[in-house]
Amino acid sequence: MNLKEIYIHNGALLEGHFILSSGNHSRNYLQSAKVLENPKVAEMLAIELAQMIKSSGIEIDTICSPALGGLLAGYELARALGIRFIFTERKDGEMQLRRGFSVQKGERVLICEDIITTGGSALEAGREIERFGGKIVGFSAIANRGFCKRIGGTFETDKTCKLPKDLPLFAIDDFTFEIYSPNNCPICAEGTPAIKPGSRGNN
Repeated sequence: MNLKEIYIHNGALLEGHFILSSGNHSRNYLQSAKVLENPKVAEMLAIELAQMIKSSGIEIDTICSPALGGLLAGYELARALGIRFIFTERKDGEMQLRRGFSVQKGERVLICEDIITTGGSALEAGREIERFGGKIVGFSAIANRGFCKRIGGTFETDKTCKLPKDLPLFAIDDFTFEIYSPNNCPICAEGTPAIKPGSRGNN
């Protein structure tokens, strides 16, 4: 499976001047919602990811995704694995388990995102599951931005990765783009306006 071609074909590999959730800038942005809006493509990607997870032998009871970005990927992955799906969402700035969702003590939960960058939101969701007594057994995503080492990947863990090193990360493929600090951004120097895409931005 060529994940990059799938993103390009669905208009999901954007080029321009983007402000990332970290505050840094980049010429590229992955808009996974454009890929996952097609149910057949979403199902295909989830099945591919599910096969990788099954091959590892890891035991999972439930998939949990942080809203909003991880919802479609997490639901489709849970469907492919034939297990339960729940999600966390932000309230007053904190990731919380709401809407009547519950987790049993010792319940084995895999966190699923559409994209893992440094893993901050996924880690927050995992901590909320642990607060309810659940056990995080790993993390997963359709795409990995290359800061965290995934199972079968070639990139080593970067110092900015927030995910625990003792838990596996499953993703279909890695995407690496140049990232710049706002104070040292050549795209800013070109005079191109920056936009903040994604569920917390304006696109």
